[in-house]
Amino acid sequence: MLLKVDLTAKEPLADQIAGQVRAAVASGAVKSGDRLPPARELASGLGVNMHTVLRAYAALRDEGLIELRRGRGATVSHNASPASGRMAELVRELLAEGRRLGMSAEEVADLLRRTS
Repeated sequence: MLLKVDLTAKEPLADQIAGQVRAAVASGAVKSGDRLPPARELASGLGVNMHTVLRAYAALRDEGLIELRRGRGATVSHNASPASGRMAELVRELLAEGRRLGMSAEEVADLLRRTS
């Protein structure tokens, strides 16, 4: 899996990394059980701080897309599928758009509940 970051983009580097991993899951480029590069190695290859990669991995873990295990690194969750990867990507985009419009995450969630 080849990841790249744009150091001049407004989007935070950790969000760029997490987004690319989500896209790789959504496209099927990485599958359940696949290992992701170690944070130190990925940070070195991208020219970013290791904590930036760890922040991206933590966000993906919180979404249930990856599992982090000390000594074993990051692996794509057994629950992850192209559909869950794509949905997580869309939800993040929806929340970002809501923030741009001045809405909180709670307001976006309430709107989703009312329109479903």
